[in-house]
Amino acid sequence: MSSITAPATIARRPPAMRITQARVALSEWTKLRTLRSTRYSLLAGFALTIVFAVLPAVVNASRWHRMSLAEKLRFNPLETSLIGVTFAQLAIGVLGVLILSGEYSTGMVRSTFTAVPRRLTVLWAKAGVFGIVTLVLAVPATVIAFFAAQAILTGHSVNGHDIALSFNDPGVARAVVGGALYLTLVGLLGLGLGAIIRNTAGGISALVAVLFVLPPLMNVLPTSWNNAISPYLPSNAGHAIMSVGSHVGTLAPWTGLALFAGYVGATIAAAAVLLRKRDV
Repeated sequence: MSSITAPATIARRPPAMRITQARVALSEWTKLRTLRSTRYSLLAGFALTIVFAVLPAVVNASRWHRMSLAEKLRFNPLETSLIGVTFAQLAIGVLGVLILSGEYSTGMVRSTFTAVPRRLTVLWAKAGVFGIVTLVLAVPATVIAFFAAQAILTGHSVNGHDIALSFNDPGVARAVVGGALYLTLVGLLGLGLGAIIRNTAGGISALVAVLFVLPPLMNVLPTSWNNAISPYLPSNAGHAIMSVGSHVGTLAPWTGLALFAGYVGATIAAAAVLLRKRDV
């Protein structure tokens, strides 16, 4: 008696998904939005931009009638609206450092580069996703900060002119949106430094040195040297986009932002070269 044996069914493995820049960017977006530290840092940057615009506006509005004419003439309502950017840059810059240095510290970077062997694809995805997210949050933050501060200053005048600014005033819209662009570039600068140094503490220290230590350190130089060098420092060049009118010793707004973007681009480029040459 013979028996008929059914042919064995060979299970086929599903084809591996092709690695594309879009898919890597999607995975980086998933990482970014699921980490609580990321959400807290972005929220801190958003809040600091607004809070430190409102507080100085409240203080100056409350003491306006006691200020001398010289103090009133020196008062800059736009600078008051954007002072929060100076505080927010630390939160955004530190988060940028953590984007890659955090993976090195936990060892997760090995899994990332195993899944995506082309390391530059990972770097571009991280930079693109982080840059877009930061810009999307920074623009409304600087806009809200401006309108909130100007609403508080409305009704206070000097020589019969209201000190509050309109968004349509010459250079104001550029300065407000420029504050958001500056924050985005600071975040990308942090990301580049984190990728180069591969250590969170070292990356944050380098970022703080570039943004906060280097500019005042120029004061130890002779005045002529200080005046010649200071406008070209990364943070000073970037801050030029947030100024209105001509100021002695500063670059033109878009020239300064372009120079700062050049510093950031050079940092990211150096990170790309080292990422390809060094072992994990």
